[in-house]
Amino acid sequence: MNTENSYSTIIRFDQAAVQADGPIQRIVGFVQAKNLMSLFDDATLDANPRSAKTNQVTADIIESVTEAPEIFQFKTKGILLGTSEYKELDRRRYQLDFNNPAYEGLLDGGHNMLALGTFMLSKVVEPKELKRIKLWEDMKAAWSQNRKELKAIRDQFAFKIPVELLVPSDPEDDDTVNEFQMALVEVCAARNNNAQLTTEAKANQRGFYEEIRARLPQSVAERVEWKTNEWESSGRPIKVRDIIALGWIPLTVLHEQELLPKETEAGTLLNFNVLPQNIYRNKGELSKLFDKLMEHPEVSKAQHGPQHELHNSAIGSAFDILSDLPILYDEIFVGFKDAYNKATGGKFGKIKAVKIPARGTVASPFTKRDSDVGVPDGFVLPVLYGLKALMVVEDGKVRWSEDPHVFLKKHLRALVGAFRMPMDMAGFDPQKVAKSENTYAFMVGEVEKLQLRETSLAS
Repeated sequence: MNTENSYSTIIRFDQAAVQADGPIQRIVGFVQAKNLMSLFDDATLDANPRSAKTNQVTADIIESVTEAPEIFQFKTKGILLGTSEYKELDRRRYQLDFNNPAYEGLLDGGHNMLALGTFMLSKVVEPKELKRIKLWEDMKAAWSQNRKELKAIRDQFAFKIPVELLVPSDPEDDDTVNEFQMALVEVCAARNNNAQLTTEAKANQRGFYEEIRARLPQSVAERVEWKTNEWESSGRPIKVRDIIALGWIPLTVLHEQELLPKETEAGTLLNFNVLPQNIYRNKGELSKLFDKLMEHPEVSKAQHGPQHELHNSAIGSAFDILSDLPILYDEIFVGFKDAYNKATGGKFGKIKAVKIPARGTVASPFTKRDSDVGVPDGFVLPVLYGLKALMVVEDGKVRWSEDPHVFLKKHLRALVGAFRMPMDMAGFDPQKVAKSENTYAFMVGEVEKLQLRETSLAS
């Protein structure tokens, strides 16, 4: 699958060893930095689960190559590359074509690449410019601007970098190549040894989030941390697991109508019964459950190596509903204080768990709307969950029975006024409120009452 982010490079090993086992062939050796310059020209971090940013690790790498370049190759784990399309040339050179950058390319060693690129740039740019390099994107921009100067001094970069290259053991055999591509994501996640990387990051590489990303409002989607560290480097404070957790509200509606898979191909029973309080307290586990749902053959199929494409219209309809939920969440967040004060005659700002900014306003989590106060997730989420009563299933798809934004605008005061009771019973502790299953059932019931009242008045 060629994409606009595809790129090619030729690397030359000084020395290399070749090993093959199953669908994977590994080429391991040392490469002089000057022979990796074309990789610096074009490489992306699309396949790496984490975006690189400067930190103590990158500082230590730069110090190592500065003080002892002759033994640097023994002081670093180097970089890991992987691709299913390559050609072995003469003189230990390999042409690498990265045509599937979502899971091929630089799989591990992004911080090494960032540090070494910054080190080489230090030879051609002023120190004050060098200090501006904080992120992978910063280094790449500076590299492009100074490529001509770097090329002129390329022979200075004779220090060596350990490079591990993974390719198919039999590139002419389609089954072997497919096995290799599937294994590449697993290898990448394992090398980036981090519990979160084995869930959200791997799911992202397998394409499980693509349909959600496409349906979300662009202003929300562009701020989601689809890969680890991405939000820190790009000012995107939305965790992907927060989005996936919200997605289980409409998915639960489908489960209740027996429209989610019930067993695996091997006949093992599946349990997609998500308790509402787990949307608040077990978001990591719900990400894992989402992966299990998305990899089911009734839901998606692998189309391009390990990347899956959705073919289940019921699940797609749940993602349509999900696209509204971050906006609705923020509408509750912003309107909660006034709704509470008007409905109860109390002072919301006096509640201990409510955050009052020292100056200015608080930004809502998903759309960054201004709010006078910071409302705990444990207060907002149960009210949002109550809107599940507006979700109906018709022709195998979940949809809104009426416009939820209009409904919320009309009834937020009544909903928050009713919510005062579970808040009071929990001592106004948002964690206690949100960890009680009864809270969610209560709010669904309140929405149903308001719907009945509307229907009665209309008749």
